[in-house]
Amino acid sequence: MPIEIVCKIKFAEEDAKPKEKEAGDEQSLLGAAQGPAAPRDLATFASTSTLHGLGRACGPGPHGLRRTLWALALLTSLAAFLYQAASLARGYLTRPHLVAMDPAAPAPVAGFPAVTLCNINRFRHSALSDADIFHLANLTGLPPKDRDGHRAAGLRYPEPDMVDILNRTGHQLADMLKSCNFSGHHCSASNFSVVYTRYGKCYTFNADPQSSLPSRAGGMGSGLEIMLDIQQEEYLPIWRETNETSFEAGIRVQIHSQEEPPYIHQLGFGVSPGFQTFVSCQEQRLTYLPQPWGNCRAESELREPELQGYSAYSVSACRLRCEKEAVLQRCHCRMVHMPGGHLQPVFGATLLSSRTSRRQRCMRTTCTRIYTHERVLMCMSGYLHMGNETICPPNIYIECADHTLDSLGGGSEGPCFCPTPCNLTRYGKEISMVKIPNRGSARYLARKYNRNETYIRENFLVLDVFFEALTSEAMEQQAAYGLSALLGDLGGQMGLFIGASILTLLEILDYIYEVSWDRLKRVWRRPKTPLRTSTGGISTLGLQELKEQSPCPSRGRAEGGGASSLLPNHHHPHGPPGSLFEDFAC
Repeated sequence: MPIEIVCKIKFAEEDAKPKEKEAGDEQSLLGAAQGPAAPRDLATFASTSTLHGLGRACGPGPHGLRRTLWALALLTSLAAFLYQAASLARGYLTRPHLVAMDPAAPAPVAGFPAVTLCNINRFRHSALSDADIFHLANLTGLPPKDRDGHRAAGLRYPEPDMVDILNRTGHQLADMLKSCNFSGHHCSASNFSVVYTRYGKCYTFNADPQSSLPSRAGGMGSGLEIMLDIQQEEYLPIWRETNETSFEAGIRVQIHSQEEPPYIHQLGFGVSPGFQTFVSCQEQRLTYLPQPWGNCRAESELREPELQGYSAYSVSACRLRCEKEAVLQRCHCRMVHMPGGHLQPVFGATLLSSRTSRRQRCMRTTCTRIYTHERVLMCMSGYLHMGNETICPPNIYIECADHTLDSLGGGSEGPCFCPTPCNLTRYGKEISMVKIPNRGSARYLARKYNRNETYIRENFLVLDVFFEALTSEAMEQQAAYGLSALLGDLGGQMGLFIGASILTLLEILDYIYEVSWDRLKRVWRRPKTPLRTSTGGISTLGLQELKEQSPCPSRGRAEGGGASSLLPNHHHPHGPPGSLFEDFAC
């Protein structure tokens, strides 16, 4: 039968110390050969960390009131730092910005802006034919009549051409313009380009962005000065009110850059007859911030037209393009003032007959009616628009197009929201006026233009547009709180409350990694159960193991079966000859 031998070994204290030292040295050598040492405990890490107060709160040493107070101080400082860090992060995420204004130095020459003007009356009464009155009945409110003055019952007229109607019946600049001067030089109607707006046929001075006129001085007399006759006798009589009925008399004016199409029904201001209106302008160059600080639209890197029909992006061009798409989708046509598909820049104001070749008309006119069976071509805003879209007839203007435009609305919540470009040029205005004419000039103007004094007072006006000074204001949005400022404030708060830095955070992360990696290795490499276990000072050894591990030579039974030798000075009293005992020596 197997026999187990129980040995109880007790070493003297002085003998145990060198043995423990030898065992520790052996274990350290083995550990160095096998892999990295065990991770540091929290007390060891705290005693070597650069985080202020951590060594006094968690380092080695006895626990007491002093350590508790240090731990409370450390936690309080950490909480205060986290609160300040959260406040700084919230302030950074609001993306605050400020506006920096930088008045530029006076320049010897400044580019003069484009000036668009429209007569508030859209159709001249004397220019309307019977067919025009019939087709425009819903727009003008005039009752359709035949040539005998009777109400039309079954009149039949050809299909209306809205481009021809607006071009033919609108107020002609050659008739309205009485005098024109720019920087002391005479100008005429040929210096204006025809453009269509919601007011019908309008005119733009200095519309060509490639050859804009310069202004060489500031103040009155150095800009554009024109005298206009608004022709109130041509205003339509009001039979009934419609959406297009106007009770005002005068002109609408908009001052804008050459790259921006006029949006005069919303951005224009009124000029009344009987007054000389002074408009003092100042160029303002605005720079807005893109996302996430603002909502401006950055310029295309490819420098290609971003809106079909316009050479550059602007809010007005975006609005007109969106309105055109909405009307085209609902009414299956577009209004005259809306952009077409293809563009060719053309300038001038000569109106040519339909017999002129198409290429000549494109080269010499800004707005000439060109109507064919397949395409409608229009020159608007200094561009020749060529498109396949159908121009809405007058009845669709009232029944569909106007209602569609009214439903679009405006603002950031509307379907036609257009972001502001990140770089914008606009013109600040200061408007003042004086009454004209005085008594003496009324008689002179009446004789000069073969009109009576009452007509002069009711129809004549003078518009004077000039630069206040040849300086421009540069207003730029700048980020008030950037990432560098946030990191600087966080570093200051971190140093104030807990005395830490970026390297301290790296220390903590390194310690966390060290502990986590050691735990993972322990999970992956679980140790096997040893063959022998020790409890206290008692060791249990198997006989076979003793035979294999014993350094002493073992002796078997003598031939003939003698009694086996036992441990020195140990004689088994019950060991019969031939038993299974075997001896070992130490």
